[in-house]
Amino acid sequence: MNGALGKLGDLRRREVSIVGYRRSIYAAVFWLYLVVATGAIVRLTGSGMGCDNWPRCGQLPVPTEAKTWHPIIEFSNRMLALGAIIFSIIAWLAARRTKGLPRWVVRSTGLVALGTVAQIPLGGITVLTGLHPVAVMSHFLLTLILLAVAIHVALESRRQEHGAVPPLVPLLVRRLGLLLSLAATVLFVTGAISTASGPHPGASNDVRRLFTVEGTVYIHVRATAVYGVVFAGLIVFLFLRRATTARLLLSSLGLLVLLGGQMAVGEVQYREGLPWWQVLIHVAIAGLIWAWTSWLVGSLWRPSTLETRPLTGPLGRLLARR
Repeated sequence: MNGALGKLGDLRRREVSIVGYRRSIYAAVFWLYLVVATGAIVRLTGSGMGCDNWPRCGQLPVPTEAKTWHPIIEFSNRMLALGAIIFSIIAWLAARRTKGLPRWVVRSTGLVALGTVAQIPLGGITVLTGLHPVAVMSHFLLTLILLAVAIHVALESRRQEHGAVPPLVPLLVRRLGLLLSLAATVLFVTGAISTASGPHPGASNDVRRLFTVEGTVYIHVRATAVYGVVFAGLIVFLFLRRATTARLLLSSLGLLVLLGGQMAVGEVQYREGLPWWQVLIHVAIAGLIWAWTSWLVGSLWRPSTLETRPLTGPLGRLLARR
């Protein structure tokens, strides 16, 4: 962490290469994903009020007097959120010092940094409102939005580093990608509502719930079906055009594997009464699916020369078969 703080001062004084910016935004993406995963641990272990006198944790800023694991879990999540803030600010400062970056990339990187800082007062509101489900969901969904924005600017950094090429798929397929993003958004919002309505609201059984589990899961499953149908159509098209979209197809197949695992975990957790550790696996995979979907859709619209390189080896020969 001290090294990261030292980089803040360095970035204010010197020019940054596109490689340096790419590495900084990749680091921000990684830390934002960690916040998503560890935030789920806080909620699922009932540690949401572990540090109830925000911004302190007990009588001190750190949980030195903790008698249970709840304050430690909540405080650890705060520290990881601090890491996301630091690396997002580093990425923003790097963007400002990188020549040739489009203005929208600099502004979007600044938006990511501002959004991570905004998580501090939002976290305070969440605690002070006694973990109101709307506040908890806002905390979670804001991180997902920031993660998606960070991924799109990371993609642009690849285009700047390796070279930009026109879209490899027609407009109709790119619009299908946008529909996939919309379906993913509905999927994650309903998933957050399902968690807020279930047995893991964040601290105890006294925490307010929005709706019933059965009703929200009903909508969530159907949103999953829409996502799956749209994604299947996208894979079929990329397979038919695999001579020029082999790497996009490979990325889609990786996402397909994640989706298969997610569906299996989701079915098992629901049948076994939503044990917290299974829900945690479900949320962690969900975060990867969200990030992977953002990456794939962004690659459909703004590919780099990396997406045009042919696949080699056994996998390349397998996909080349007709």
